[in-house]
Amino acid sequence: MPLTKLTFRPGINKETTSYSNEGGWFDADKVRFRAGYPEKIGGWLKRTTEAFLGSGRALHNWVALDNTRLIGLGTHLKYYVLIGGTFFDLTPVRSSVTGEATFAATNGSSTITVTDSGHGAVLNDFVSFTGSASLGGNITAAVLNQEYQITSVPSASTYTIQARTAGTSIQSITTTSGLNPTLVAANASDSGNGGGSIVAKYQLNVGLDVAVPGTGWNAGVYGRGTWDSDADTAVSINNLRIWTHDNFGEDLLINIRDGQISYWDRSGGTSNRAVLLNSLSGSTSAPTIAKQVLVSDIDRHVIAFGCDPANDVGIQDPLLIRFADQGSLTEWNATATNTAGDLKLGVGSEIVTAVETRQQILVFTDTSLHAMQFIGPPFTFGLSTVADNTTIAGPLAVTSVQDTVYWMGKNEFYMYTGQVQRMPCSVRDHVFADLNWDQGRKITSGLNSSFAEIWWFYPSEASTENDKYVVYNYEQQVWYVGSLARTAWIDRGIEQYPVSVGTDHYVYDHENGFDDGSTVPVSAIPAHIESSQFDIGDGDQFTFIQRLIPDITFRDSTNTSPSASFTLQTRDGPGSPYTQNNPRTITQTQAETTTTVEQFTDLVHVRLRGRSFALKVSSSDEATGWRLGSPRVDVRPDGRR
Repeated sequence: MPLTKLTFRPGINKETTSYSNEGGWFDADKVRFRAGYPEKIGGWLKRTTEAFLGSGRALHNWVALDNTRLIGLGTHLKYYVLIGGTFFDLTPVRSSVTGEATFAATNGSSTITVTDSGHGAVLNDFVSFTGSASLGGNITAAVLNQEYQITSVPSASTYTIQARTAGTSIQSITTTSGLNPTLVAANASDSGNGGGSIVAKYQLNVGLDVAVPGTGWNAGVYGRGTWDSDADTAVSINNLRIWTHDNFGEDLLINIRDGQISYWDRSGGTSNRAVLLNSLSGSTSAPTIAKQVLVSDIDRHVIAFGCDPANDVGIQDPLLIRFADQGSLTEWNATATNTAGDLKLGVGSEIVTAVETRQQILVFTDTSLHAMQFIGPPFTFGLSTVADNTTIAGPLAVTSVQDTVYWMGKNEFYMYTGQVQRMPCSVRDHVFADLNWDQGRKITSGLNSSFAEIWWFYPSEASTENDKYVVYNYEQQVWYVGSLARTAWIDRGIEQYPVSVGTDHYVYDHENGFDDGSTVPVSAIPAHIESSQFDIGDGDQFTFIQRLIPDITFRDSTNTSPSASFTLQTRDGPGSPYTQNNPRTITQTQAETTTTVEQFTDLVHVRLRGRSFALKVSSSDEATGWRLGSPRVDVRPDGRR
């Protein structure tokens, strides 16, 4: 009996049943398609040995004038710049007071109560002290003069911190790195106010890590306000801490969504924090609140989306777009002699996000899409409506590839190539039926240009954090899915590898080897792909399978004996359970000869009988990558019952 060549359509199809998708792939994890054939995805390694504080929500990379490569990272607690393997804290200071803070300690306790009228802090905020004198005994000046994270806020004039050994980095004790601080307990002699020249610097209030939909009673994080304070009726899903950022030359602009815009001067060094944009010398009418900040690459205008108008400071207009004078950070007041100005969208209720292409800036509202183009004086920018009745899942759910833009909407995927198109998706129901929309603003998109892929990471229905992914390959126009916990992503280019942020508070280089670098030592990445069912005729005959000739290459694997398991499964009917033979592990030993792995073949004898069968290929070894070709099976009719 001649062998049957198993040729499968590329991509994963979950829109139909496995039985009706004959000739296709039905399920996969950690597998992509290249030239129509499946292969295991690349691995990831930690970019730094140091964890960061908070959940990472945004990444941005650029190059300074001295050719230093920098990566900006925004979390719900901090904003960092990563240089080499070191994080530098750029989080702006919202308030600095001198001589207002006093300390009190209780014998035997490491808890210090700080009194500062009108401190404005919330739970988990960060504060740094300088100029403190010793309380006496164990609570020395060196213990006090550090950065602390606030552990409770009993009232509008007090909060508490936990005294720890002098010189201990707050970074090392509040991450999941397993380190515990050495707390310093007060003794009976500890008393006094810690000195009269204490400088307390309060960083920006921290944001929400988990979105809490709704307003009024029970909205927001429990304990966030103080007892007997006014209800926080403004808490809503929009308050999830999301950053946008863009470089202005070698400097950096950062913006908390629905918060202030800040500026970091690279020439000031990493010891300097970002400062408010409207605090810069010569600043005129700069926005104090915005949803997003962006620097137009074509014309070098700083643009604020969903910001406050110049004549109504602090009152946010969610559909207003303002731009500074060309090449300026500080001149936002429109005059006859500059190119500053504003535009107002007329469709939708708020600007969700904006993304830059080579020719224009696309501005998304909750219900529409608009194109913003530089047209020069006197109007500077023109605005046109591209589409109505379109949606976007969240501010981070869009990616631009040159002049094509891809995004996830509410129950649809879209692309823009001059006009908006709904994208046919073979995993649509699989994704949207298992998506936690309460945390939908965490959905993040990224480009992996080496493989022509757009990735979306999203929270599954049972999760409050991104734990699943869906990928669109725009060259092959196919989809695939899997599980991976990532909250931000940037493509390779400036960096050698794509860079991502994990839910474990580490930064990773992707497509680097074939292993999971989140563990020490690295561990294997389990990967698999499973076909839909094949049958003979219309399934009216039983099939008998007795031979399998695998076609697989382990190119680039560093394992000396890389292997993958081939599993053939049969069914007697579409709804019947699979009858599975013992998986056969196909191993190719890399001998010290000139024989290439593409020439590797082997014959596997099996005995299987059923009306239909499916093939599953999987691997769970370290340092192993594989690419599947076209296996052959010896399939013959074997009666009708």
